[in-house]
Amino acid sequence: MSNSSSITEFLLLPFADTRQLQLLHFWLFLGIYLAAFLGNGLIITTVACDHHLHTPMYFFLLNLSLLDLGSISTTVPKSMANSLWDSRAISYWGCATQVFFFAFLAVAEYCVLTIMAYDRYVAICQPLHYGTLLGSRACVHMAAAAWASGFLYALLHTANTFSLPLCQGNVVGQFFCEIPQILKLSCSRSYLREFRLLVLSVCLAFGCFVFILFSYVQIFRAVLRIPSKQGRHKAFSTCLPHLAVVCLFISTGMFAYLKSPSISSPSLSLVVAVLYSVVPPAVNPLLYSMRNQELKDALRKMMSGCFSEAIN
Repeated sequence: MSNSSSITEFLLLPFADTRQLQLLHFWLFLGIYLAAFLGNGLIITTVACDHHLHTPMYFFLLNLSLLDLGSISTTVPKSMANSLWDSRAISYWGCATQVFFFAFLAVAEYCVLTIMAYDRYVAICQPLHYGTLLGSRACVHMAAAAWASGFLYALLHTANTFSLPLCQGNVVGQFFCEIPQILKLSCSRSYLREFRLLVLSVCLAFGCFVFILFSYVQIFRAVLRIPSKQGRHKAFSTCLPHLAVVCLFISTGMFAYLKSPSISSPSLSLVVAVLYSVVPPAVNPLLYSMRNQELKDALRKMMSGCFSEAIN
């Protein structure tokens, strides 16, 4: 039996046992990471540089891209390094840091997605009040509240989780450190305090989900009443990417944390973890750029300007 005071490192779940598959995992994750870095980096640069995109919708999209970059940078590089060097180890404080940043960025992203649903609701259902309800000051305050909520949530849960005595060894059943996996290593009954906090967090998350659902019910009712086909198409083009991102974020997270223990296995846990921690940051830029003509035009303009400057 061990306790938290004697643990200096944790052992993460490996993706493969053979050297060839470890290297394959390294190159696959490197490709995904570079795609996420490029996609989110282009969105951040485009929104920041094009004054036509200095609107509440793109301001929150910039925040979402920043959070996606931070989220995938929290989990993927360490996993890549372990596969490259044939290792499973992560230091005690490295694990705590990973838990903190993953929780911080995930909660902040969920808050930003909720705010983006409110932005689309006001823009479509209450357009005359859009400038009042979503002025620049209000947008900054809402974004700051989202980041602050994530920070406080992560600080509280990380401190609470790592204050528990760990009596079940140091093998983490995931390729990165996260709160549920650390709780599995805690002594019996000692995790109940953290479990209560997690239940409260789930209730708050469900409240945000209901708000998003209600917003989109009102949005689709309003869009279907728009007489012109072009107006409906424009409204859908700004709402559907956000709805797709929300569905991807919530569905993968719910499946990961609510799936039955009877269907749990190391391989399935790894696949599901990739779906909710690695895939969304890489796919979100694609989802937002596919139907958003304004963003594509701004990106094309920026790329052509950079290309022209490089030639000259």
